[in-house]
Amino acid sequence: MSGITSPIALVTGANRGIGRATVEELARRGHDIVLTYRSHADEAAEAVRAVEAEGRRAVALQLDIADAAAIEPFVAALRAALHETWGATTIDALVNNGGMGATTTLGTTSVQVLDELFATHVRGVYLLTQALAAPAEDDPLLADGGSIVNLGTGLTRFVHVGRDAYAAMKGAVGVLTGYWAQELGPRGIRVNTVAPGPVETQFSGWVGDDTLRKVFADATALGRSSVASDIAGVIATLVEPGAAWVTAQRIEASGGYRL
Repeated sequence: MSGITSPIALVTGANRGIGRATVEELARRGHDIVLTYRSHADEAAEAVRAVEAEGRRAVALQLDIADAAAIEPFVAALRAALHETWGATTIDALVNNGGMGATTTLGTTSVQVLDELFATHVRGVYLLTQALAAPAEDDPLLADGGSIVNLGTGLTRFVHVGRDAYAAMKGAVGVLTGYWAQELGPRGIRVNTVAPGPVETQFSGWVGDDTLRKVFADATALGRSSVASDIAGVIATLVEPGAAWVTAQRIEASGGYRL
């Protein structure tokens, strides 16, 4: 691990939703945090304050995961932040959470939407993980014995019309999870996917919709709809030492949705 008292986790897209809930849960469990945001710097600052309220340290760094040219300067900024804030050279966990949604159907999907989804959920995740865990030059920023958690989706198991392109990109992330687990395993790095079902967040677009909340609850074995903290708890558990023998897994966190 990083060799300091508190493990450090990097969570992308953590200014709101599942990412925000994840940094707060990790902080409660004793992690310090580096979080990224694409926009809404005010929300990122709120997330930092929430981590600090748990007695942990946090830094927010801007990153557009879809911009391939942004990866190299982000890595440099991360190295600097680790040195300045913690006197550290590595992180202990990477949570690839940042993303975008799109509702499309076959026959109406544009090249632009496909490119944006690919750049965000596949290329961006790949390039960031490569830069942190297996750079061609310099020492890896992800410590030996660390953990990677990729965000997938339950939509790779069940179908919601209009989500085919998004689900396909997340399916690719699931494939990468297995390959990375094999490639990084000799360094003791575990790689897993968490696949949420419907979650009531701004990302999903149905916050406060009682009708949809009931629809999803009625289709869920545990009898209610999901909120961001439900997913955050699973992510945090996979990062911790208690999950040290879990790798290359797709773990669906859906409460038993549409079994």
